[in-house]
Amino acid sequence: MCDRERGWSEVPSIKTWQLIAGSAVSGLALSVATVAAAGPWDSGQRKAERERAASWGRTGGADHGGERLPEAAPSAPGVLGTVGPGAPRKEAAVGAAAPGGLEAALKPLLADPALGTVRTASVVDTATGQVLYESGARDAMTPASTIKIVTAAAALAALGPEHRIRTTVVPGAAPGQILLVGGGDPSLTARKNAPAGSGGSLYTLAADTAQALKAAGTDSVTLGYDDSLYTGPARHPIGVNPNIALVTALMADEGRPDDSVSGPVARTDDPSGDAARAFAALLAERGIKVTGAPARAKAAAGAQPLATTLSTPVAGLVERMLTHSDNDIAEALARQTALASGQPASFEGAEKAVTGRLTALGVDVGGSRFADGSGLGRADKVSAGLLTALLAKAADPQRPELRPVLTGLPVAGFTGTLRARNSGSSPASGLLRAKTGTLSGVNALSGTVVDPSGRLLAFAFLTANSPDGPAAEKGLDKLAAAVATAP
Repeated sequence: MCDRERGWSEVPSIKTWQLIAGSAVSGLALSVATVAAAGPWDSGQRKAERERAASWGRTGGADHGGERLPEAAPSAPGVLGTVGPGAPRKEAAVGAAAPGGLEAALKPLLADPALGTVRTASVVDTATGQVLYESGARDAMTPASTIKIVTAAAALAALGPEHRIRTTVVPGAAPGQILLVGGGDPSLTARKNAPAGSGGSLYTLAADTAQALKAAGTDSVTLGYDDSLYTGPARHPIGVNPNIALVTALMADEGRPDDSVSGPVARTDDPSGDAARAFAALLAERGIKVTGAPARAKAAAGAQPLATTLSTPVAGLVERMLTHSDNDIAEALARQTALASGQPASFEGAEKAVTGRLTALGVDVGGSRFADGSGLGRADKVSAGLLTALLAKAADPQRPELRPVLTGLPVAGFTGTLRARNSGSSPASGLLRAKTGTLSGVNALSGTVVDPSGRLLAFAFLTANSPDGPAAEKGLDKLAAAVATAP
């Protein structure tokens, strides 16, 4: 069920993430414990963080892999032995091994020819900011989907974790006309049962609209739709691609013509019109006759909604984006960041807004470029050092609003795009969370891991010109496992 406008005032004044941030658990223990119960995309906060006590039990969370609804996942007991409730953040780093041990482990692995001709690396202690290992850490590289870490941090900083995106129905200019107005909600669905938890629902919006119309004595309308919130080209510069839909302010189910909820699939050429037609059919099912075909129109400024549906909170959108490497959510969040920053909701406006938000966070963006939010384009440029700096910000107890950057990262061997990587008997299985990045000739991996001494480390490995993608991924997995196990 979506959160309706009339229920918005009932949200408690003390927010979940505020309770978490104010708990006695250190930022280190909090970030690590979430792996033990990597829960579902649920109201913007994983269950392990929303219900603190549950995070210390030896139970699995929910499985994000594939295209199924969440289900029980195996436990990751290895995470639990490193820190416990109340472990002080700074004390966890006391007695830690010298960085030299990590360098000895990483240097030969980074020389693997399978990683291509250019390889950069950065490993930092999130508690102290100490650089434990780096190689070309400030060199700008094509990051592929690891740029979603950037998109996530910028969106959370701009909007806050509990912000929701509105889709509304308002009266039109003509008598008997109503308009479906898109706000850019990437969780909007036309299905009766939302495929991935709470979010915007055309099904519920139609029911509320029909109720409002009938209460006003109306049972026949014409329907228009307004998707004008976004500007500039809707097509990503890479062109038609099954990994991303047109970027529009009004779209249901990511423009997917089938029942899939993630992964590549050919998308509709008219996502806004399709959403409006689906809405018209839902109105008809509820006794409201829609005359004529839905047509694009512009809503009047300040028009009062007849009905509203709200997206999944931004924290939940971030988690979903990172876990599944969802390009549609990424581009939507980039545009929402632009809107919140006073920039046009376009690729160019989003780039300016993201750059500004990272600068405000105190992150060095020199040499970087954020040409899109998804990482599908090769114009993006990010350094390994920038990624680890952002991950360290997200682990900072003083930045609780950024925590979903960590909780959304897939868990090695268990969830999302890392489900089959560092899995099984790998010493890193369940110990690390990371965002993958893959384009032809480009492979990247960036995330967090707990080392044997209990430190929460942030790492990033970016490579270019790899001759064999799967071989490069294995090389990256070895590097990440070394960070998790090096003395």
